[in-house]
Amino acid sequence: MALVGIIANPAASKDIRRLVAQGRVVPDWEKVNILKRVLLGLEAVGIGRVTAMPDSSHLVQRARDDPSLTLDLELLDMPTFYSEGDTMRGAALMQDMGVDCLITLGGDGTNRAAARGSCSIPMVPISTGTNNVFPTMVEGTQAGLAAGLVAQGSLPLEQAAVTSKTLEIYVDGEFRDMALIDVALSRERFVASRAIWDINSVYEVFLTRAEPSSIGLSSVGARLRSIDLNEDLGLSYLVGDCVDAAGGAIANASEPGSGESEAKPQWVLAPIAPGVIPRVPIESWRLMRLGERLLMERRLCTVALDGERAFSVTPQEQLEVVMERNGPPLVQVDAALRLASEMGLFNS
Repeated sequence: MALVGIIANPAASKDIRRLVAQGRVVPDWEKVNILKRVLLGLEAVGIGRVTAMPDSSHLVQRARDDPSLTLDLELLDMPTFYSEGDTMRGAALMQDMGVDCLITLGGDGTNRAAARGSCSIPMVPISTGTNNVFPTMVEGTQAGLAAGLVAQGSLPLEQAAVTSKTLEIYVDGEFRDMALIDVALSRERFVASRAIWDINSVYEVFLTRAEPSSIGLSSVGARLRSIDLNEDLGLSYLVGDCVDAAGGAIANASEPGSGESEAKPQWVLAPIAPGVIPRVPIESWRLMRLGERLLMERRLCTVALDGERAFSVTPQEQLEVVMERNGPPLVQVDAALRLASEMGLFNS
């Protein structure tokens, strides 16, 4: 029998960007409503078993209490510390259990933690965070339908999903961490509040995706060269002095992949947080290719992964970034449902 896993992050959409930007708040009751619709979609296509990671707000249990639902819900037997580590351990346990598809509620950070636990389970990520690129604003009912069909093996995975790109971080040649969307180097010395919201603190960014409709650091890259999930390319850029455009700061724009700069100002208008749309000076930028190892300048900085500062490094340590296509299969809900319709899976 097919098994679907759910990881719901009650802390998503509740970070400092509610105070310094116009980030939305997704309250727990709305997350419960989304999960109810997810469970109804799963049940409609024949899923009878769901396992979920325990969380401090009991989101999935509250959703399952709907009397119209009959599927069985099992909570993972694991200690919870209500931290990122819970999500990593939860995803790893689900992989060991043989979960066929994983549904997540959260932002880029939640999904990065899930991918750290398992990159093999197909994922249907629902956006309830802030600066989201990996998860999308998909209706819970549709997410449940698509995840259920993928879990049952009713859809060929190679047509319903795309293997995600990752950015692997190495310190002195040893693997340290990874990101799904962006790695940012910050001038800040300490992790502090974690969330990246001030572009003035950032000096270099590496991206797996740069889509014009995204928000956050990837939206800056999208103004330079659009890159989607399917392309075997990434993009990196250096941020110039973040002063008012009228101040006349000089930024150089590189031709893609040429390694040469042009002596002309390059400013881009990009939403780096909800409601925060500065003009960002770009010193230079270049394309990245799969397997290419990029060495970073040795300096004191913090490394932010998918929008959150993760760890600090010193000038004595050598940082490297490598982009690979070895992340979790990302279910494309629209494509999956279109394929299911063409195959007659919704016809009785």
